[in-house]
Order: sequence, then C-alpha cells, then structure tokens
Amino acid sequence: MRIAHAFSAMARLVPAMMDKHRPLARRRSRVLPIALAAATLLLASVAAFAVEPGERLANPVLEARARSISEGLRCLVCQNESVDESGADLAHDIRVFLRQRLTAGDTDAQAIQAVVDRYGQFVLLKPPVEPATYVLWYGPPVLVAVGLAGSLLWLRRRKTASADTAPLTAEETSRLDGLMREHDG
Repeated sequence: MRIAHAFSAMARLVPAMMDKHRPLARRRSRVLPIALAAATLLLASVAAFAVEPGERLANPVLEARARSISEGLRCLVCQNESVDESGADLAHDIRVFLRQRLTAGDTDAQAIQAVVDRYGQFVLLKPPVEPATYVLWYGPPVLVAVGLAGSLLWLRRRKTASADTAPLTAEETSRLDGLMREHDG
C-alpha cells in the first residue's frame, strides 16, 4: 500500500516537471519536497517490512527486547545491515532463532550468546574488545598514526632539503640560460 502511494505521488510529479509554463524556480520549489517525501516513503516501507508479521511475538515486552537485540546483530548476507533491517532469508532465520531463545526464557545476554554460538562472532555489529579483535579495534588508529608520522617526517625532510640548496653561481646561471635558449630556439 505504501509503495503504491509513493508511486502515485511520483506519477503526479512528472506532469509538474514537464510543465513549461511555470518558471523553473517555482517548479523546483514544488517538486523537491514531493520527491523527498516519495523517497522517504519508499525507504521507510522497505525497512518496515524486514520483520515479517509472522515473526512478531505476541508479548510486546519480548518483542521490544527482540527488536533491541536484533538491531545489534549483523545480517551475514548483507553485512552492512542489522538483521532487524534486512530482508534476507538468513536474517529471517536469525530473527526467528532469537525470538525462540527469548520465549524460552533466556536473558538478553544468553540470547546474544546463543546467536554467537550458532552463527559466529561476525554476527555482532559491535564485536567485543579481546585479543582476537585487537587488529579490528586498534588497527585503524595505528595506521592513521603511522601515516601522520610518515607525513610529518616527509615534510621535515623536504624543508631541510630545500634550505640546504645553495643558489646558482654565475657560471651555472649562464650555462642554464644557454640551455634554455637552445631549447626554445
């Protein structure tokens, strides 16, 4: 229903964009808000349908817990989306498994651990800081620091190298002028 409404709003935009009788600024001022609203509706409808009605728990407290936990779990197919936002089949399986654990009486920590035990630590959008993930957590800042240090050293050497250069002698200047005339001539 939402998608059909968004497409009908976009269909109304086309004649407004084609209307050559209105000044361009007036057309833009009407088209932009409608286009943004249509894009927002389309994007919101996709995210709203990720958790299917059959997955939802009857208990609103458990459903809220499941939603908050699944926002921190990565879809292993999409990899940049949480399982709550993803429409992939594997994300559906993870959401169902999580809800089964919560209805079985697991705490949030136990349910997360059950998902990690089943799907691996990569399923966590924010992995814990431990020796296995030190490179993940500390690698980027170390690389930035090394890059900054290298850049500073390069700039320092460049300044000292240009300061050490002596000006040309009269003989070198006359030779350079001769070479330049040959090249231009």
